[in-house]
Amino acid sequence: MSVVALAIDALLPALDIIGHSVGVVNVVDNQLFITMIFLGLGFGPLLFGPISDSLGRKPVVYIGLICFIGASLLCVFSTSLTMMVTGRILQGVALSAPRTISIAMIRDTNSGDYMARIMSFVTVVFMLVPIIAPALGKLILDSYGWKAIFYTQIAFALLIALWFWRRQPETLGAENQIPLRWQLFTNGTTELFKHKVTIGYTLVSGFIVGSFLVYLSTAQQVFQEQYGLKDQFPYIFAGIAIAIAIATFLNGSFVLRFGMEKLITVSLVIYFLTSLTYVILFYNKPNPDIIVLLSFLGVQFFAISFLFGNLKSAAMQPIGHIAGIGSAITGCISTIMSVPISTFIGTFVKTTVLPLFIGFTVCAACAMLALGFIKKIQAQQKKYQTTL
Repeated sequence: MSVVALAIDALLPALDIIGHSVGVVNVVDNQLFITMIFLGLGFGPLLFGPISDSLGRKPVVYIGLICFIGASLLCVFSTSLTMMVTGRILQGVALSAPRTISIAMIRDTNSGDYMARIMSFVTVVFMLVPIIAPALGKLILDSYGWKAIFYTQIAFALLIALWFWRRQPETLGAENQIPLRWQLFTNGTTELFKHKVTIGYTLVSGFIVGSFLVYLSTAQQVFQEQYGLKDQFPYIFAGIAIAIAIATFLNGSFVLRFGMEKLITVSLVIYFLTSLTYVILFYNKPNPDIIVLLSFLGVQFFAISFLFGNLKSAAMQPIGHIAGIGSAITGCISTIMSVPISTFIGTFVKTTVLPLFIGFTVCAACAMLALGFIKKIQAQQKKYQTTL
């Protein structure tokens, strides 16, 4: 999963330079280099999820990493915006294999709050990459140019593939493998949509990932262009990533004590109130001091860190019997939701940070409505079971 983070975050300091190299006219279009990889991450699982339920988890991860290398080379030799965006979409499709299958492998061997605990520790490792990736990307950019960033990603993917081959056992037993047929997808989809709680948590995840993706795609523009902190940007990004990593690490212990449902509710409320407070305080006003901005972002992303792993685990909990296709479809829905959300909000982030926080507020409010739907369904199910 860390390959995904490297492919996204190492590119952030170089967005404007890459845009200039491939002929980007409107600076806002540079956001496409980030958002379009998520488009691939959304559709890719529909291919790799069912295949993993049939062939096993490990072969599919290898296929994804090989495809990622090819897509990275396409980015290296891009001469136009269309070619670069195509390469980024294909990178996302390829990386959806290790990203999706990692979650399925966790579900193969764990469930409930313990699964959420494992997801937390996996996410901590995942978050170590965003801490260093922008600084690493800037170092490579200054020393060797932007193309070397993609070569570094290729080397990293090969290293991960070697480790995966030597150390990671197959988690899908032969007795649980399903013959690869078209019905595998259609039956899995039909089965998935029977679980309303899973769909509800997937929608919540879509709104949260969408709001976070706005930050990822506009961070370079906000800190480098609006605040003029080009040299400090990698360290600012790393500081926020550290806050996310700390919260994610704490979640591994908190989830066993409080349960993932309570953590999801509390974290979502904090996320909503923090963004709403910013909008009220700075509506139609210039950007605040950088320390004020970072304080708000720190609180928000500390809260959001308790959502990522827990939402995915809560969505996967009822569908352990179709973990591969279930992880694929839920990941597809939440990611495909996030791309238009982030793209639309990102077009307004030009001269002020305010649209970013308005987007956070609206996404959080929609997520809270979806969470209310989930709790209503759960109450009905509990009442039905009590009656029986």
